[in-house]
Parts: sequence; C-alpha cells; structure tokens
Amino acid sequence: MPHVITQSCCSDGSCVYACPVNCIHPTPDEPGFATAEMLYIDPVACVDCGACVSACPVGAIAPDTQLTERQLPFVELNAAFYPVREGKLPPTSKLAAVPEAPVVLPRPGGPLRVAVVGSGPAAMYAADELLTQQGVRVNVFEKLPTPYGLVRAGVAPDHQSTKRVTRLFDRIARMPGFSFYLNCEVGSDLTHDELLEHHHAVLYAVGAPDDRRLEVDGMGLPGTSTATEVVAWINGHPDFADLSVDLSGERVVIVGNGNVALDVARILTADPDDLARTDIADHALVALRNSQLQEVVIAARRGPAASAFTLPELIGLTSTSDVVLDSSDHDLVISDLADETDPLTRNKLEILANLSDAATAPTGKSRPRIRLTYGHTPQRVLGENVTDGIEFSVTGTDESRVIPTGLVLTSIGYRGKPIRGLPFDDMTAVVPNRGGRVIEPVGSEPVRGSYVAGWIKRGPTGFIGTNKSCAAQTVHNLVADYNDGLLVDPVHKVAALDRFVRGRRSAVIDAAGWKAIDDSEIARGGGQRPRDKFTTIAGMLEAAATAPAPTVRRRLLAGLRR
Repeated sequence: MPHVITQSCCSDGSCVYACPVNCIHPTPDEPGFATAEMLYIDPVACVDCGACVSACPVGAIAPDTQLTERQLPFVELNAAFYPVREGKLPPTSKLAAVPEAPVVLPRPGGPLRVAVVGSGPAAMYAADELLTQQGVRVNVFEKLPTPYGLVRAGVAPDHQSTKRVTRLFDRIARMPGFSFYLNCEVGSDLTHDELLEHHHAVLYAVGAPDDRRLEVDGMGLPGTSTATEVVAWINGHPDFADLSVDLSGERVVIVGNGNVALDVARILTADPDDLARTDIADHALVALRNSQLQEVVIAARRGPAASAFTLPELIGLTSTSDVVLDSSDHDLVISDLADETDPLTRNKLEILANLSDAATAPTGKSRPRIRLTYGHTPQRVLGENVTDGIEFSVTGTDESRVIPTGLVLTSIGYRGKPIRGLPFDDMTAVVPNRGGRVIEPVGSEPVRGSYVAGWIKRGPTGFIGTNKSCAAQTVHNLVADYNDGLLVDPVHKVAALDRFVRGRRSAVIDAAGWKAIDDSEIARGGGQRPRDKFTTIAGMLEAAATAPAPTVRRRLLAGLRR
C-alpha cells in the first residue's frame, strides 16, 4: 500500500528527510527540485511507514487505499515520475541526510541578532533555520497586523490544506528567541540603518508584491484589474477589501493561464455554499451569491503545450469545475500531443484533449463554466467609460477577435519592488545578491549586514516550500559572515529594541496581539468555517487590544532573557 502525494504540494522537502528509504523525489539537492511542480513518491520503493504523512505540513500525503475519487489521478501521476524498471526493485538508501544547521560561534558581544523583514514563508523558514542555534534572537517585522503573507492572503480559500502550513509557522513563532513586530513597516516607521543599529544583520523576505502589468490600451478602465488583486479581495486582505469586482455581467476574461488564473476561475465559478465553509471573506461570498456569471474565459497567448498552470492544478480544476475548450483549440492540443515527449506536459495535453467542446457542451448548468482558449494575444480593452470587451489577435492568422466582457483580469506574473536603502535590479525586479548576500551592482561588493530570501532574492518562482531551501542558503551565508567577524555588533542592547519600536509605532502588535486576532477570527467562524477574517486594520487592532497584558513575572523573565 504505497503512499501518494495528492495535490500541488508545498515542496518544502520535510517528507524527503523523514523517508527511511529515499523514495520521494526530487530531493532538495537534486537539480529539478526548485522547478518541479510537486514531489513524487515512488510506489515501488515506498514501504508504507507513514513517516512522510507526519512530516508533511500541508496534509498532502495519504495511503493509496484512502484516496477520494478526485485524488485517484495522483496515483498514476506519482508513478509516472519514475522510469519503468522491468520488474526490478529500485535502489534504496538510508534515511536521507538532513542538511546541517548553521553553527553560530559565540562572541563576547552577545547573541546573534537578526531582523527579518516580512512574515511569509521565506521569512518564517529563515527564522526557523536561525533558531536552531541556542541564544540567537530573531525579530520579525511585518507591515500588516497579521503575519504569513501569501499563505494568508494569496492561497485560494478552497485550498485549506495548503493553508495548514501556518501551523508550522505558529510553532516557529513560539520558539525561544523569536519576536513579532506586526503593524510596523520597515522603510516608513523604521529605516534599514536603524534596524542595523539593533541587529547584526537585516534579512529581507518581502516577496514580489507587485503585479506585472499588461501594457495595452484600455487597461485601467473600470472593470479591469489583476487576478492577484482579486485573490487578495477574496481572502480579505485589508488593502483590497474595497476592490470593485463587478460580477453582474455574464462573462469574465482572465489574460494568462498560470495557477493564479485557475484559482480565480475556480472560485468565481464555485458553489457559494461550498465556499461558505472556508475562510473566504464575507464581502466576496456575498458578491459570489449575487453573481450573474455564466462563463470565465482563460486566454493564453501561447499554445496548449506551453500552458503555465501545473498538472496538479489542472487535475484539481477539471475534477471540480465544468471546463471546456474551443474546437480550434482541440486541434492545437492534438497537434501538440503528437510532438510532445515530456511526460508531464503530455499528461496535461491528454487531460485537455478530453475536455468537452465549448460549442457543443450542454448549457443550462447550475454553475458557470470555465473556457480555455489559446493563441490569443491581447491588443486592447474596449469601452468608453467602463469595460465592455477585450480584443485579441489570433496566432497564425490575420484575424482579430473580440470577447465581450465587463471584467478583464490579468494574470501574467509578479514583480518585486525596490527596498529603500538597498540596490535594485529593474530588469529582473530583484535585489542583486549572491547566495542571499546583497551586493552592489557595480563591483559586486557585499552590502554589510544585508541579506535577502524568497522571491525578492530569486524572482517569483517555485512554491511555498521552495522558500525553505532558499532561506537556508541565505542563513548559512549570514552565519558564515557572522562567524568570520564581518558583521558589526549592534550599537544598542537587546532590551532597547522594544522601547525604540514602540516609541516610533505605538500601535505595533506582538505575538500576544496576533494570538488575540487569531483566536477571535476562529471564534467568529463559529465552528462552521476555519475562521471569519477581519478585513480592516481597525478591526484587527481592536481584536489585538484584547490580548492580556504581560504579568510582572513574564516581564521579569523577558528581561532576564534579554
């Protein structure tokens, strides 16, 4: 009874190290790890020990006898990753070696102190790596009153299993030496240089918060937005709670066909009663209940073989939604399938080939459908004062095609933005770095005490868990610099930081405040849903204010630790 990875997993590699027979690949030290759509369990080598189940932070692994009908395609998907062995057992090895933690050498000036800016996966994995060493202090700064970045605001609400990784982050946040400074923005409330006066190093894990913009006429009209903004709106991000998402028309067009585009299409066409059992924002649920949508079109510039979505996401979409394909695109799929040799891409094409034809598919279904279309390059958004359509050129023809719609969403990628006080590469939209060490573009000299991890380091690639190995590389280099005496001791003592931050930002929220927000949201869910989120900063601050004040004993203990 082999175990099976049953979704687009987080890929943090924890299951790899837990497996005693090395049957999960690619491993973090293999070339394909950073680009793999998911990890795969070898069904022949698996010994059914279940160690991977306990290690997986998102609950993505199950025995093959306990899969739901929707999960059954993943049995073949896991097996297809491994070559045919003609009846021979695969080679196995001992427990995969866990990478060594960076050893911090003691210094007379006190413990290593690191400020981490951002609180998403890269930030939390970096904190975890640092806190393997006794005495290290990690202070995490986040501009929002709530932590965990895109896990909270960017993962679709119907993917609750993926959001379980926050349980791991909560455990990290409770580790000795960890402190939260939420609702505090570095670059505005505090500066980079001021953080360096209180820390040996500042590590930025701020992601790639901006959308890549579609530069065509008409973008910016009412009725145009981005898929990532809509995901944030759906998830109740306070910066997007008032986003105008007009679902009164019959059609929405999404330009781009990556996983985010599929997420948005799936949510817009889902049964609101099903979504009501998730942590979707109340305003989004109301809008979906009143939606008049009949169709969401996902338009891609390139052909089917170049589809940007991953195979696990396509499997999930087609198992839950009514997905159709234009007849002309069926011909493209068959043509691509004849020439394709990559097994994962072939699997995608085979699923696409079996989709119903948009022209002949039954109509009148209770839920809107999703239509995939290829070879469509956007030329302009149509409309005078409001969007009423989008015009495409069609690849390989002189034809232009207009798709009527009142809402155009673009989903063509993310982009990092400059960090005050650090160099920035406008072309790649990342902070120039070497292994996470920030460097000056001219001369490639390291910028003292400055480090990056996650998307601001490598660009918007990979999955949640890919940030684990990315952060580990940065932390190892940071610790090496500390051990080599390259990081200057802070000017101020440990205890001075809290007073300094609160003097600059009196509304800063600590771990107790976040727990109060978390507890309140869960209570608001009433046991019927995981949580009912606050969608305004004011609501979050009000909940955080209910946190109990630290006792005298706790203050004394905190002082001793400092």
